[in-house]
Amino acid sequence: MELLGIGVELFGFFVTFGLLVGILFGFFGMGGSFLITPALLVMGYPTPVAVGSGMAFVFGTAVIATLKHHDLGQVDYKLGVIMIAGTTLGIEVGRILVYYLEDLGLAGGIISTTYVVLLGGIGLFVVKESLGGNDDETEPAHGGYDGNDSSFENFEPPEFAKKMQAIRLWPMVTLRGDVTISAWIITAIAFITGLLSGFLGVGGGFIRMPAMMYAIGVPVPVAVGTDLFEIVFSGGLGSFLYAREGGVDLSIVVPLLLGSALGARVGSASTEIVDSGGIKIYFGIMLLLGSIAVAVGEIGEYLGNEALEMSGLLLIVGSAFLVSGAIIYSTIRSMRSEDRLSTSAD
Repeated sequence: MELLGIGVELFGFFVTFGLLVGILFGFFGMGGSFLITPALLVMGYPTPVAVGSGMAFVFGTAVIATLKHHDLGQVDYKLGVIMIAGTTLGIEVGRILVYYLEDLGLAGGIISTTYVVLLGGIGLFVVKESLGGNDDETEPAHGGYDGNDSSFENFEPPEFAKKMQAIRLWPMVTLRGDVTISAWIITAIAFITGLLSGFLGVGGGFIRMPAMMYAIGVPVPVAVGTDLFEIVFSGGLGSFLYAREGGVDLSIVVPLLLGSALGARVGSASTEIVDSGGIKIYFGIMLLLGSIAVAVGEIGEYLGNEALEMSGLLLIVGSAFLVSGAIIYSTIRSMRSEDRLSTSAD
C-alpha cells in the first residue's frame, strides 16, 4: 500500500519526524530543516531535492508557528521586515552556489561538512554562554508580551550586542525590548543567514536566532517569534526557486507538514512557559546533537559504511525525539510548579 507514491512505513516516518521537528521549530524559532535536509541526504535523495524539500517544509511550518507567536506578542515586525531584503539576496546567491557545486559533484560533501562546523560551533557557544550567564536575573521568566514592552523591562542585552548597538550608522531603529540599533547591521546579518538558507536548505534560524540574541540583542522570546516571521518569507522564496528546478518532492513535504502542524503549535506555546535560559540550553544541545548526527552520517557515506550512514540517520531522529521530549517535560513541570504556587497563594 502506498500514500503519495511512497510506502506506508515511509509515510508514517515522515509524519512522526515532522511532529518532532515541528515542536523544535515552534520552540526555537528555526525551521528544523537543519535536521530534515541531512536526513534526506543520508536516505539517498539527490542534493537539490533534499535542500528544496527542506525549504518547502520550512515555509509551511513557519506559517503555522508564526501565527501562534503572533498571538503571544512575540513578533517584532519592524525587525522582521528589515531583514527580509538582505535574506532574499542571500538566498539567491546560496542557491546558485548549490547548483554550481552539484555540477562539480561536490555539493553533498561540502554542505554536510558546513552543517557539522556551524551546528557544532554555535551549539558549543550557546551552551557555554547559557551555563555561564545569568539569564534568570536579566530576563523575565516567560515570553509573554503585554503590548508596551513592560514584559521586557528588566532585559539586559549581551555585551557584544551592546557594542553593535553603539555603532551609530543612520538609520537607527528601535525594537522591542527597548533595543536601538543600525538598520545596516540588521541587513548584514540577514544577508549572511539568507546565504546559508539558500546553500544549506534551511530557514537560517539556527544561526539567525542566536544572531538576534547576541549580535542585535533582542530578548529571547522576541528573537524566536521574529525569526519565524522572517522564515515565512525566506522559506517561501527558497522553496519557490527550488520548485522551478524540480527540487521539491511533495511526497516528502506533505507528510512532514501533517506532523509539524501540531508540533509547531505545541512548541510555540511552550516558549511562554519555559524560562529563556532553558530555551537557550535546549537550543545549544539540539545543535550539538545535530552536528554529531550529521558527522556520523557523512563519515559513513565517505567510507561506504551503510551501518554508519544508518547510525547517522538514527542519531538525527533520536536527537529530535530527545530534545522534543525534554521540551514537553520542562513545559509540564513549569505548569505544575505554577499551579502549586497559585494554590499556595490562594
